[in-house]
Amino acid sequence: MKKELLNSINVKNQSLKNRLAVAPMTRVSAQDDGRASNRMKYYYSRFAKGGFGTIISEGIYLDESYSQGYNNQPGLANDKHVQSWKPVVDAVHNYDAVFIAQLMHAGGQGQGNAYVTESIAPSEVPPKGEQLEFYGGSGPFPKPRQMTEQDITSAKQAFVDGALNAKQSGFDGVEIHGANGYLLDQFLTDYLNQREDQYGGSLKKRLRIMLEIIEEVRKEVGEEFIIGIRISQIKVADPDHKWIGGEDDASFIFSELSKTSLDYIHVTDSDATAPAFGEGSRTLAKAARDFGSLPVIANGNLGNPEKAAKMIKTEEADIISLGTSALANPDFPNRVRQGIQLKDFDFENTLLPHAHIKDSELNVKITE
Repeated sequence: MKKELLNSINVKNQSLKNRLAVAPMTRVSAQDDGRASNRMKYYYSRFAKGGFGTIISEGIYLDESYSQGYNNQPGLANDKHVQSWKPVVDAVHNYDAVFIAQLMHAGGQGQGNAYVTESIAPSEVPPKGEQLEFYGGSGPFPKPRQMTEQDITSAKQAFVDGALNAKQSGFDGVEIHGANGYLLDQFLTDYLNQREDQYGGSLKKRLRIMLEIIEEVRKEVGEEFIIGIRISQIKVADPDHKWIGGEDDASFIFSELSKTSLDYIHVTDSDATAPAFGEGSRTLAKAARDFGSLPVIANGNLGNPEKAAKMIKTEEADIISLGTSALANPDFPNRVRQGIQLKDFDFENTLLPHAHIKDSELNVKITE
């Protein structure tokens, strides 16, 4: 069954050599000013050399304002950022992999920003839980400032500008980050969005900003550039969150997204094969498939090749994205193809996302 993972697939004008993608993972290994580092070139090119057909970048911030979420997060906010990404993109393309830039606005879930001292969000409601010490944060999230109409306009423009900068850097497409509790997910989430204007209240209004950004980005980047979106119920600061309307909400969200010019939907859950809306319900991937009409990327505890391949075979997903399994096995596709045993993820000894990691530590042996 593992062969299901190695079949090619077309997305937009790109032929992906297999169904395996590297999931976006916060790495906090950029330079202090947001430029991509040589360390990052090694990091991403390892996955390309290891056979992944698609690589989705870590979340990249979009402007010299409110979008940054972590210290040492890479940006696509200015020309220096653009130029710094070019050798990284070239290194990935050298191994015939498709490279997608994930565009992220942290909103109220930010915990490190070089440009401003406050955060903004749909409403003055801080995320649940505490900042991630793993990524340099500590303590509760501060209360964000409620976004004005001008803030919303500026945030939408930041996604457009980030997409244009990604295209200029050489990326093959962009993934709009609408998941995991960041800004666009904050608009979608009932308890984080208490607005009473056109961007709050009903599910339709809470989804509005996401739909507008998709179309504004498409208008500027053209028809041939890949645009995807990442969607989840779970959040960094609220891993147990469920949409209040369950499958009914999923039906509306995925059907509305499918009416746009998107090229794929990337769903993530703690376990992609588990019911997402309660016992006996669909998985999030199957909901995206049943209620939408776009190719689906599934993410969440799919490091077992048989388990991952089954999702492809049963047509719950078109592509599988891997996080910790890719960190443990940057050559995951090549190992599967050659029948080589996979390594287990070891938190202490597998690549950790800290800026002090030396480039030499990335030069591990890769199965070709």
